[in-house]
Formats: sequence, structure tokens, C-alpha cells
Amino acid sequence: MKKKYNVYGIGNALVDLEFKVSPDFLKEHEVQKGLMTLVDEETQHRLIKAIDHNNALKKSGGSAANTMIAVNQFGGKSFYSCKVAADEFGDFYLKDMEEAGIPTNFDRQQREEGITGKCLVMVTEDADRTMNTFLGISSGLSVNEVDDRAIKDSEYVYLEGYLVTSEGGLDAMKYTKKVAEENGIKTSITLSDPAIAEHFRPQFREVIGASVDLLFCNEQEALTFTGKDNMAEAREAMKQEAKRFVITQGKNGAMIYDGDTFIDIEPYDVKAVDTNGAGDMFAGAFLYGITNDLGFANSGKLASLAGSKIVSQYGPRLKWHEVQEILHELK
Repeated sequence: MKKKYNVYGIGNALVDLEFKVSPDFLKEHEVQKGLMTLVDEETQHRLIKAIDHNNALKKSGGSAANTMIAVNQFGGKSFYSCKVAADEFGDFYLKDMEEAGIPTNFDRQQREEGITGKCLVMVTEDADRTMNTFLGISSGLSVNEVDDRAIKDSEYVYLEGYLVTSEGGLDAMKYTKKVAEENGIKTSITLSDPAIAEHFRPQFREVIGASVDLLFCNEQEALTFTGKDNMAEAREAMKQEAKRFVITQGKNGAMIYDGDTFIDIEPYDVKAVDTNGAGDMFAGAFLYGITNDLGFANSGKLASLAGSKIVSQYGPRLKWHEVQEILHELK
């Protein structure tokens, strides 16, 4: 029986505020370049005030949300579980998700009072992205936000790795995976960030447990998570962590393990200006592909092309006409 959704995602709901900054700005304000750092609201406000905040790109975001939007843009169907507050940013977030055609747990659930999370994305001229995140009410995400019915009506679930940083988020990941496995739904997860992969390795292992169907990560995350010094060893070690996995390699493309063999995915030569959302886009395009009979190799090609389009522009989303151009190019 055909499922209603290709992918059920769960993650931190964050309104992305993206700015262009200089490396000197990051040094001056003691911001760790290239990483995602959790900060309090006061720190975030101080940084925004120090930047020319009139040039901000504002989008509903969070890693898994970006991936679910990508699935929908390519013609798939996704569902998203998250936590936003009954405030102005929460209104903006849910309206943006609705316009993207993505149902959420708030279609059947009341919002609580509080502050919706925000992610300050700072992009430097080398296309690197640095994120300072105030989770707000999203830090309270728990099993209460999980929608069992939507999970059972999906082909895959997708777990955002950032959720391992809170006890409630970790519980929600484990519960989502349990419901999925009990109902024959495939599971996928992303390691999200090198620092998260390093500092929360035990929590990731609690969720992954060598039984996840598909794991997404980049080279640095793979090395950090496995504790290996080179990719040859890391990719062999990853076979003990997941049944299948995708390791993105930036300008070198990606490598996919389909459970039997490794598949090298060629890169598309572009000038990178902003890497924010590239991994999320890759995962979304790939999940769309494998749930629409494209197979692992063609799904990897689609994801590589989509990722190359994202890094060549500012912001984590493609325009609808760009998606159509990508699909046409691959025919």
C-alpha cells in the first residue's frame, strides 16, 4: 500500500537569519568559525545588533526542515514534527512551512507560550557558514511532538542529529525510531555537525545502534565520529554504524555505500559563495530520489547537482524554477 508521505522528519524549528560577515567580525566577537554553537538569546541579540541587520535573509529553517522542504520541492511529500511558540516568529515559521506544502504536528496540536528558536547564520567570503543558535522553545522538544500516525504513513523517517544535545530531543529521536522500526518504516539520520558528532558520540550511538537504514554525514563528521585518521578507514568503520550511508565531500562530490558497494558521485564544478544548507539539500534530494525509484546512484547524482546549485547562491533553498531545471537536466 502506498504511503502518504515519502519522509517524516523531526528536528529543531528555527527561523534562520542569514548575514554576510567578514572573518575579522568573527574574531572580534569571539565566534568559532565554521561551527554551530548554541548560545543564549542575549548573545544572539548582541551579534545581530553588531551586524548590519537590514541585509538579513529570513526563512523558516533548522536542518531537518530544510531537508523536508527539499523533498517537497522535487515533487515528494514530507511531514515535519517540531516545536515553535505562540509568538510572531512561530506564526512566520508555520506560515512558511504551509506555503511549502508541509503539514506539521501543529495541524493537530496547540502551541505553547514562549520564544521560537532562531539561528544566526554568518557567511564569510570563503563561502563558509558559521551558526549561532538560540533554541528557544525548541529546546523543550520531546516525545509529545512526535506524530505516530504520520510516521506509520511514511516510507522513511529522518532524524536531525542536533536533537541529541537535549534529553527531550534524544528521547524523541529514540521514540521516533522505535515507532518506525515496529511498523516497518525505514530510518535515516544525519550527524549534523563535526562538534556535535564529537561531543555527543555516546548519544548518537544510543540512537543509531548499528540498525539505522541510512546515515548522512560529511567527511569531517565521518572522521570525528569514527575516530579514524583517514577516509579509507572511516568509511569501513561506518559499515558498523549503519546499513547504508552517504558521505558528502564538498568540491569532491560524495561517496555512497548502498549496503553492498561504494558508489562515487562526481561533483559539479561551481564557485561556492555560501555552504549553508548544502548538506540539508543533498539529503532532501537524495531521500526524494530513493523514495521515487531513482536508485542510489541516480539519487546521488540528483543530490550532488542540487547541492552545487545551493552553494553557488545565498540562502539554503532553491527557487521552484531551479528545481525544475535540475530535474530537466538529469533526464
